[in-house]
Amino acid sequence: MFVEMTRSRRAPTLTALAVLAATLVLAACGSSASSSSSGGSAAKLALVAYSTPKEAYAAIIPAFQRTAAGQGVTFDQSYGASGDQSRAVASGLSADVVAFSLSSDVNRLVKSGQVAADWNAGPDKGNVTDSVVVLVVRKGNPKHITGWSDLTKKGVDVITPNPISSGGARWNIMAAYGAQIRQGRTPEQALQYLKALFANVSVQDKSARDALNTFTQGKGDVLISYENDAITARQKGQSVDYVIPKQTILIENPAAVLKSSNHLTQARAFLTFLHTPAAQRIYASKGYRPVTASLVDAKRFPTPPVLFTIKDFGGWTAVTPKFFDPSTGLVTKIEQARGVSTASG
Repeated sequence: MFVEMTRSRRAPTLTALAVLAATLVLAACGSSASSSSSGGSAAKLALVAYSTPKEAYAAIIPAFQRTAAGQGVTFDQSYGASGDQSRAVASGLSADVVAFSLSSDVNRLVKSGQVAADWNAGPDKGNVTDSVVVLVVRKGNPKHITGWSDLTKKGVDVITPNPISSGGARWNIMAAYGAQIRQGRTPEQALQYLKALFANVSVQDKSARDALNTFTQGKGDVLISYENDAITARQKGQSVDYVIPKQTILIENPAAVLKSSNHLTQARAFLTFLHTPAAQRIYASKGYRPVTASLVDAKRFPTPPVLFTIKDFGGWTAVTPKFFDPSTGLVTKIEQARGVSTASG
């Protein structure tokens, strides 16, 4: 009798505890799901970027995570040639935030419906960093490279990435072309200069960072590159110098949020952070020119005598089909005549 009563009293107690435990588990799951769906802080963001800013984001991401908006946010990161990265996202590569070399690589995602059409409506026009195209040379500049005319001289080995895959390569080409125009040459003469320049190009890597690696490993006399990549190389102890040509182009690098992000609140917070003085100073420490004019150190980042922009040629919307169309582009035809593959992807 005593035993039966004991069992009878224990059974309800155990049942109650089990129900309470299950309730707590379900409540916790519901809370977690609610946090995720309503934009709570816990999230993993996929950052898909072009090849050069990896060192910058290695410092920027922890800085963001120390802010209230960044607490609990983690990141998956992917770096590669800007055009390739853009095409990959358009084809289904998961991304919450993209950071590319060219606005046209973001606009590809606007056309595919993945990025909002007003992504560049802010005061910085969607750009998070600036730079300029420079000529990277061996320590001491043994070939005495001073400007664009030196790159077409006999015996000068030039390295620049492939414009089919690399946004950096397209900036390089438009810097070279635009410099000729700014020197008073006609468009046809500028195009002839590009042909002579490519005749001296020995290696066209997939991305700007790959081209930098090729150069620092000993290949070539001159690397056409981002200023920030040249600074990065020097920070890493590479034996290189760089020359800012008298005529060069302002590089503008954009970033945007994907509409399909499962963590829009956190993704937008990260994008907003990239425009803050804290992030802009980190970019500057890695060789990028801040998009905030008041943060640009004029001694470290001198303004070239003739600095033009892609807008001077109609913007990337006009430049891309004219110069880089896979079939009819002016640069595409130069590459094809030299036997260089112009197939994307």
